[in-house]
Amino acid sequence: MENLQKQSEPIGNNLLRALRADDWEILHPGLEQWWASAGTLLHEPGDTVRFAYFPCGSVLVSYLVVLSDGRAIETALIGREGAVGGIVSQGRLPAYARAEVQLGGVFFRIDLHHLEEAKLRSLTLHHLFARYADCLMAQVFQSVACSAAHSIEQRTARWLVAATERTGAQELGVTQEQLATMLGVGRSYLSRVIRDLRQRGVIETRRARLAVRNADGLRSLACECNAAVSHHFNDVLKGVYPAEENG
Repeated sequence: MENLQKQSEPIGNNLLRALRADDWEILHPGLEQWWASAGTLLHEPGDTVRFAYFPCGSVLVSYLVVLSDGRAIETALIGREGAVGGIVSQGRLPAYARAEVQLGGVFFRIDLHHLEEAKLRSLTLHHLFARYADCLMAQVFQSVACSAAHSIEQRTARWLVAATERTGAQELGVTQEQLATMLGVGRSYLSRVIRDLRQRGVIETRRARLAVRNADGLRSLACECNAAVSHHFNDVLKGVYPAEENG
């Protein structure tokens, strides 16, 4: 696919939007627009990571740890606030986790060799992506604590809040089976939680979709984990996390 045409502001990805104008001039010749559908695997454990991907708009990608029994448990959710792939690695390295597109659409992507060349040319570009890596690590840390300390209802509400904030959409093309797998719980258990959330009037269920109908009510049922991550984003990369006020 052809490289992006020169533009004053990249559209759709907040991390790229946070670039200084001179850093954008360095980076954009190596970027290309790319499209992927839900279910696309960006890489599997052990694969050589060749690209960094920047989700745009309502695209969502999960980092999943694949267990020996075949289950794949989500450890991080990435949307328009971030990037997937070797954002801070120096060259192509083997992937530890699976990266899977949950909600498809348009990405920007860049070959890691081009990304490394760009970072060598600009210390501020290097620092921006290093700060993002810190935010992503914070999300992984919080995910571990969340799985150990919080109920399935709290974790389900937290995931839905995180997904709607990252996409800017109140309706998500995700099935209950997908969500149960990502949360590492049984489908029947999650179905009871979803039914309770529906009875409380905070969500609606449709065929292969979940819709948020009362965002404030959903936040009141969620644990503090997503708020903690978004606050860290605002401390380290202010304005990049697409919270409600800047969504």
